[in-house]
Amino acid sequence: MSIFVCFVVLAFLSTSSGIKYKDNDKVILYVNKVGPYFNPHETYHYYQLPVCRPKKIEHKSLTLGEVLDGDRMALSEYDIRFTRDSDKKELCKVTFTEQDLQLLRDAIEDLYYFEFVIDEIPVRGFIGHLEEGGFLPHNHKVFLWAHLNFNIEYNGNQVIYANVTTKEQAPVSLDGVTAPYEVVFTYSVKWMKTNMAYDDRAKRVRDNSFFPKTLEIHWLSIINSMVLVFLLIGFVVIILTRVLKSDFARYNVDEEESDDIDQEDNGWKIIHSDVFRFPSFKSLFTAILGVGSQFLALATGIMVMAVLGMFNVHHHGSINSAGVILYAFTSGIAGYVAANMYKVLGEITGYGISISLPVYLLVSNHGSLQLHDYSNQEVDSIMIKEEYLETKNEKLSFI
Repeated sequence: MSIFVCFVVLAFLSTSSGIKYKDNDKVILYVNKVGPYFNPHETYHYYQLPVCRPKKIEHKSLTLGEVLDGDRMALSEYDIRFTRDSDKKELCKVTFTEQDLQLLRDAIEDLYYFEFVIDEIPVRGFIGHLEEGGFLPHNHKVFLWAHLNFNIEYNGNQVIYANVTTKEQAPVSLDGVTAPYEVVFTYSVKWMKTNMAYDDRAKRVRDNSFFPKTLEIHWLSIINSMVLVFLLIGFVVIILTRVLKSDFARYNVDEEESDDIDQEDNGWKIIHSDVFRFPSFKSLFTAILGVGSQFLALATGIMVMAVLGMFNVHHHGSINSAGVILYAFTSGIAGYVAANMYKVLGEITGYGISISLPVYLLVSNHGSLQLHDYSNQEVDSIMIKEEYLETKNEKLSFI
């Protein structure tokens, strides 16, 4: 049931028609995060850098998946209008302190990238440029990209694709400068018409990944690994078949012919008692078994949804959201499997566990609160009454 609910929700999200614009409508650009290129999981808010920022920072309402993905979207001062090209426009002027300059130098040397979001499309680029060359003397130059050029493709009244380039204007050198140092940030926008349908833009975004594609599928390696696994399985099956065949032949010998044969246990019967012995820590064993079944159901559900194409690239963190929701709903599977196995091992029934534990906690808490409220005198009177009733019951039973 839980997997079906996730299917319905993600199917609804994946079939959304997107935002439709009119000419000269404002296309919102959200600034998101920055971080080192070779460690995409280490991210910081974009406004932690000394860049152009509004007087009051307004954050976008994020989904669960976006929060788990580390997104920190906030409104920016970029003024982008639908189908309206813009030449070099001034965004703002920033006066850097010595601390700001050092922060930018460190970020550029660590190959920090920035991520913006335009119409749910991630747009990424590098903060600056690092030039190194020569041995003696060694050249080390740090440049800041102060101009950004946004290239946006559209079809009809919808945005299809967007990217950012930085090489249209010369970068600003940060070598040998001292504070205070003023830099003018500028940007330009270029709109291009395309025939690509809106439904195909997810593939376009996926094919033009900013990060290196280190997870490409190498089919030849997969086939070789599968062939090797099947061969090893075949060898093990053949060996076990021959060993067990000889063992069964020896165990099934008639009693008259078995006098001269050693009657001691051989082969698989040696570990017979160990295999069928109940575990010492039944609670821990059943708990681990239940959690394992939950993770198996969770992984199966995510893989099925991925195969069905229910994760839309434009809904950031959809896989994370599905994982959290499935984890919550599949917790019942863990409880059922653990309780059922606990019952099979000869302990109390699963229904007994489910009912007795809440009742025990409720009664114990209620009793402790009552005892705390009663005075010592009231407690003594209660004990006297209980002794009197017990004595009376004993006399009646004796009669």
